Amino acid sequence: MQHSKYLKWLAVAATVGMLLILLGGALVTKTDSGLGCGRNWPDCNGSLIPKEITTEVLIEFSHRAVTGSVSILIVLLVAWTWRALGHIREVKFLGILAIFFLVAQALIGAAQVLWGQGDFILALHFGISLISFAAVLLLALIVFEVDRKFDADKVYIGDKLKWHTIGVTLYSYFVVYTGALVRHTDSSLVCPDWPFCRNGDPTALPRNMYEWVQMGHRFAVLLIVIWIAYITWHAVKHYKNQAALYWGWIIAFGLVMVQALAGMFVVMTRLNLFVSLLHSLFISLLFGLFCYMILLVSRSNLNQRK
Repeated sequence: MQHSKYLKWLAVAATVGMLLILLGGALVTKTDSGLGCGRNWPDCNGSLIPKEITTEVLIEFSHRAVTGSVSILIVLLVAWTWRALGHIREVKFLGILAIFFLVAQALIGAAQVLWGQGDFILALHFGISLISFAAVLLLALIVFEVDRKFDADKVYIGDKLKWHTIGVTLYSYFVVYTGALVRHTDSSLVCPDWPFCRNGDPTALPRNMYEWVQMGHRFAVLLIVIWIAYITWHAVKHYKNQAALYWGWIIAFGLVMVQALAGMFVVMTRLNLFVSLLHSLFISLLFGLFCYMILLVSRSNLNQRK
């Protein structure tokens, strides 16, 4: 049965809006605009609407406004999907995830403004928002009946691909955290070269915590690129007749490659803002795709039981 076109529009708006929240948060961090509204929340510099507009105020206040507006869309989407699609086994769980982690990321952001947080806590902010984005994205895919179009009710995933899918998804969250830690510890340009910290001395160990953070993230990225390349090879070889798996992993490999290249250009361009935001965009899309693959694993388990 085709779902309401208005529900589809709402799903698209909520998904795009959640992506804007992610990129807006990254923009706040990358431009050091976190205190654009001072130590005030939810008001901005003592007033509901800021009286004096600077670049930092505009970025921080816009991020708060987008978060508030999109939160309403997400609540509406969750309520509507619960009512119209509550019979689908994942819908209620995804709705709870979307709202819980949306609230969690908002509270962490508020706590940072009001009291400040350590770098290792702040690095969780992007990852928490990422879970909410993935949940909203999966709800949108269910609304658009993507599973039916790709015959997910017939999908079968062998144990090898199943465990690789779960493992790489969990590991990708660790990679996201290390990337956020690079930003929040101001370690982005501590290593001036790429791929080594100093190409003239490639065997040298990092000399301080900041270099360890930067090079640790690069090593984590190298591992996930190799891991996804292997999974993609396996999927192409063994799952040609299952389009969701075949094309899903090909797209995943493409996304991780452009993600790694974007990370390289972040260093080469000395933190160009557009390139940095692309870096955040690609990892958001990749994590969302991983979560859809997890959903397919769940569908495969159900199919096997049936």
